[in-house]
Amino acid sequence: MHADFADQTLFNEGDEEARRSAIPQTPTPPGDNDAIMIQALSITHVARNSEDFDLLVSFLNALGVGGGKVSNGGRAKAATFFPSDVRFHVVAYKEDFRLPDLYLNVSDARFALSMANKLGLTVDKDASETIEERGFRALLPGGTVILVGGPSHLGQFDKRIGIGISGDLRATGKRFAIVVSRFNSFITDRLVESTFDGLMRCGVKEKDIHVVRVPGAFEIPSAARTLALTGRYDALICIGCLLRGDTAHYDVIVNEVTRGIGQSAQETGVPHAFGVLTCDTLEQAIDRAGLKMGNKGFEAALAAVEMASLKNAVSSQRSAVSKKKSHRPTQGSGNPRRRNAAKKKSK
Repeated sequence: MHADFADQTLFNEGDEEARRSAIPQTPTPPGDNDAIMIQALSITHVARNSEDFDLLVSFLNALGVGGGKVSNGGRAKAATFFPSDVRFHVVAYKEDFRLPDLYLNVSDARFALSMANKLGLTVDKDASETIEERGFRALLPGGTVILVGGPSHLGQFDKRIGIGISGDLRATGKRFAIVVSRFNSFITDRLVESTFDGLMRCGVKEKDIHVVRVPGAFEIPSAARTLALTGRYDALICIGCLLRGDTAHYDVIVNEVTRGIGQSAQETGVPHAFGVLTCDTLEQAIDRAGLKMGNKGFEAALAAVEMASLKNAVSSQRSAVSKKKSHRPTQGSGNPRRRNAAKKKSK
């Protein structure tokens, strides 16, 4: 997912001298002056009002952007997101043109449209008909404009790297199993709760989500394999929490759990999403169970949905290729003269 934001004004309108001094007159080659090289770029979008903020955060969370935990400070509330890809553009249009406040490039524009409608955002009247051609615009109550586009709206370079098969986040009718460790349940319960949230946002019904609890993380691979072999589930989600102690026990369990889950997925052919936290401290685990670093249960849910969808996409492509091969004419069958020639040869 790409997120493009308009740059913020860093100076007062009348401070032209400061503005000019901030613009380098001659580009400095990398390495000549390490002190001025940018090491990180933080981009902020200022919502027009509190209602727009809440709707925008809900919309981005529904699309699966990482992060999104809202924090309230003395002067403002904020949510930090970690999209898989961010592009920063500086643009000067030659004529008057209204830029959207936010541009999102998503893997599935129709799913994004359904989420926008679900949240009550105002979208283009003909959005469902023109979405493949130009995406759609969503208007928030405070006037914030969001432009959403799919893979077909990427730039030329992005189109080249984006070619291929991919899964989507539509999971209606699919069945999932969550294998969760009871050990460190203070953490794993939070992960499971967010896993449910992620699955249901993608269209999974609660009756199609089954939870299986095991004593500890070491037992997760065995239970996951047993469930996968039943053939009842489109994907499995493995949830656990391992905290480093004073002995080598942590390293042994981490290696075995990781190997076992991966081996089960490869040998059964059923996607397994890895939602087992491996942390040095309890604070790190809490951060990854819904505090500073988002919730890994939600991320595992989205991974499971996408991999289940990808499996179906690959299978359907495979069956389409098989059909083409089965309909390919045999030697001499396309033309009567060739048929007769083939018969004479056989005699």
